[in-house]
Amino acid sequence: MQLHEYLESSERGEMARLSKAIKVAQPIVSFWVNGKRQVPAERCPEIEKFTEGKVTCEELRPDVNWAVLRNSGK
Repeated sequence: MQLHEYLESSERGEMARLSKAIKVAQPIVSFWVNGKRQVPAERCPEIEKFTEGKVTCEELRPDVNWAVLRNSGK
């Protein structure tokens, strides 16, 4: 699921809750949602956790090799 799909299917105010949870200004999150800016790779795990896995790092940044990063802590 894309971030914009998640937010559209969520309750009103979810973008504000997300921005507060990951400590990013709401306009920045809006840029990510609207495709005006790319989500920084270091923010992807926080978003995945916030959305309870509904929006994955792989969906946010398919250009990053998440398999390597996920396995690097083992």
